[in-house]
Amino acid sequence: MYTFTAVVHKEEDLYVAKCPEVGTASQGSTIEEAVANLKEATELYLEEFPLPHVSRPVFTTFEVAGHAQA
Repeated sequence: MYTFTAVVHKEEDLYVAKCPEVGTASQGSTIEEAVANLKEATELYLEEFPLPHVSRPVFTTFEVAGHAQA
């Protein structure tokens, strides 16, 4: 059993979910649907390309000063 990360963002009317550890991606009309589709896509990917070892990435946030457009 693996535990992976799902990074989700909204693109127009859909949510896009990506798994940074494996490189899989999927989408859905809700966050839950996008993550469920990502899980299915990742399971199918791992059937074809098993992973011997996966390290979990570290996620953090940072701020960048923005410049106003004239």
